[in-house]
Amino acid sequence: MDPIRIAIVGMGKIAHDQHVPAIAGNDAFRLAALVSRHDPGMDGMPTYRDLAHLIEEGPAIDAVALCTPPQVRYDLAALALERGLHVFLEKPPGATLAEVWALKAVAERTRATLFASWHSRFAAGVAGARAWLAERDVRAASIVWREDVRVWHPGQAWIWEPGGLGVFDPGINALSIATHILPRPFFLREATLVVPENRATPIAADLHFRDAGGAPIHMDLDWRQTGPQSWDILVETDAGTLKLTKGGAVLALPGDARADEDREYPGLYAHFADLIRTGRSDVDLDPLRLVADAFLCGRRETTEAFHD
Repeated sequence: MDPIRIAIVGMGKIAHDQHVPAIAGNDAFRLAALVSRHDPGMDGMPTYRDLAHLIEEGPAIDAVALCTPPQVRYDLAALALERGLHVFLEKPPGATLAEVWALKAVAERTRATLFASWHSRFAAGVAGARAWLAERDVRAASIVWREDVRVWHPGQAWIWEPGGLGVFDPGINALSIATHILPRPFFLREATLVVPENRATPIAADLHFRDAGGAPIHMDLDWRQTGPQSWDILVETDAGTLKLTKGGAVLALPGDARADEDREYPGLYAHFADLIRTGRSDVDLDPLRLVADAFLCGRRETTEAFHD
């Protein structure tokens, strides 16, 4: 079977660090071209300033991976889908719920694959956590996602603009895990968003959810962490406490702990290839829906200005 010819659109850090090696390591794909306005690209790889020029003038492609900021992704995805190209959306899948839902309709009409990816769901401990919790009664859960924005997102102005999500950019990773592993749906009860006086999106957030069985779920997000970083989920059940640490990479069950090889992006691309081969899409919006609810219902507090 011929490999899927794919182009990467948006050559930022995530594209270089994760997408390029994941594609190179998967025989189902062949990297055919790049689209970037600023990055010089890669030696020997055709590079175009915009997707329209690639489609009209470049080598034939079957799919695109959109690694741009979410605020500009809708038009790119719509163009690709209208041309029958399969589309991989880096997280978050868009700036709004409505635009991603609109893209889903385009994909259905053109019979192209649309994949709203959540890389943290492919972290080493997540599948085991989901399986274990499926047979347990969840009593409560706690999510602590604290990191240093200057380390992980230096100079990324778009992330502080409307649609950029602020601290929810990493926080949505935690929500993508929680919505995947917890056996009952959950919803927001109250939230406080802490927003720097010179920014449009929050630098910290405190959220209280409740699941359909009444179990409380607390979430603590902060981009001002220094020193050790925290990406932890604890779930209290009738059979003891489950711990997912290091962003889902390490799973600790009562009496057992294990860490497996990081396979997040290879897992994403294996799933994308399967979706394409079987003519399906995967557009789960639950994590983005919870973030939207936080912006809709959360109380805002202003804090001191943030400067990189």
